Amino acid sequence: MNRSARRRLTAAVLTVVTVTAGASACSSGSGDTSTKAAGGGTYTIWDPYPQFNKGSAWAKLLDDCGSKAGVKIKRTAFDTSDLTNKALLAAQQDNSADVLIVDNPVVSTLAEAGVLTTTDDNKLDTSTVDSNLLGAGQLGGKTYGTPIGANTLALYYNKEVLKDSGVDIASVKDWKSLTAALAKVDKAGKKGITFSAIGTEEGSFQFLPWFWGSGAQLPDVDSTESVSALSLWKNWLDKGYAPNSVINNTQTTSWQEFATGDYAFAENGTWQLANAEKAGFDYGVIPVPGVDGGNAAAPTGGEFVTVPVQGETGRYATSQKLVTCLTSADNLLATDTTLSYVAPINEVQDKQIAANAKLEPWVHAVRAAKGRTSDDLGTNYPKISEQLWKAVQSALSGSASPEDALGTAQSAVK
Repeated sequence: MNRSARRRLTAAVLTVVTVTAGASACSSGSGDTSTKAAGGGTYTIWDPYPQFNKGSAWAKLLDDCGSKAGVKIKRTAFDTSDLTNKALLAAQQDNSADVLIVDNPVVSTLAEAGVLTTTDDNKLDTSTVDSNLLGAGQLGGKTYGTPIGANTLALYYNKEVLKDSGVDIASVKDWKSLTAALAKVDKAGKKGITFSAIGTEEGSFQFLPWFWGSGAQLPDVDSTESVSALSLWKNWLDKGYAPNSVINNTQTTSWQEFATGDYAFAENGTWQLANAEKAGFDYGVIPVPGVDGGNAAAPTGGEFVTVPVQGETGRYATSQKLVTCLTSADNLLATDTTLSYVAPINEVQDKQIAANAKLEPWVHAVRAAKGRTSDDLGTNYPKISEQLWKAVQSALSGSASPEDALGTAQSAVK
């Protein structure tokens, strides 16, 4: 690792690492990566799935991919936030895992710090991956890994509430028709829409479909289009179409409101599908509409499979085989079903719909989605996001107009 890369890495460690002592991880070993022979031997994989133990389908898949590559797999599973810290510290000690699976917004942080190889370096083929999903792992014209799957946001709706309110879901195609539907629901004495506008990344995550759906682009957070998106939310609160609780709602508490059966709509993610089946009422899902129709781009969640920089570059060939195995079409179908993800390639997405028709709106939502760090925002995204959620909080609480709140945010971003 050259001197400038090491300086970047040290800066990243100082920025990201908060508490590392006593951090918990699920592992069959210590996570040590000292076995560095290029051929055969043991290869280490770190992932953010501590919920999957050694007997799980996921762990068995890792071992199977290792067997096909002619190596043994030593897996360590960390909590998502702890994994970033561990990856940075390991790189600083020249002791990185061979394969690292991380939350997609983290890829740019690790890439900028010099932790990850590019697909040019490791010869990983990403030609079949949907370009909008691959964007979350790109920085400066280079690609750092491949997505293992994606989730995103859409609108759940309660069929009974809409029927009682005289709303045909087929009529909801843009912001105007959605607001008209909420007006009908309100007039019928029902509750309209719930979402999360909390002052954290969750709030920005939920606002972005409306922000992008207006035609706005980051980092221009105070554009006319952006103001229209925040004004939409503020108008819903003022008219009572959305509850004031959204200001403090997490995505979990927002879902709990929808699960009461009182609301017509809820903005939430793929990860609530199992809970939706248990809700006790008929529901449907539509992608978040754009201001003038079509599907708004919603932000993607999900992980990237990456290959960290190694002193022994001969290891990359086997690491590439492991990543290719893990993200092959055959393995993605089972893996993404387990993770409640939409696959990152069309071939597998079509198979997912064939197996479960309820995934179809989610596939359409993912195909329209984009990474939060896309457009070469990289590590600038967290700074922009913080100002965005602060603006949303200010506007919805009434302490500033949408225009003033976003103007303040833009000044801070600059």
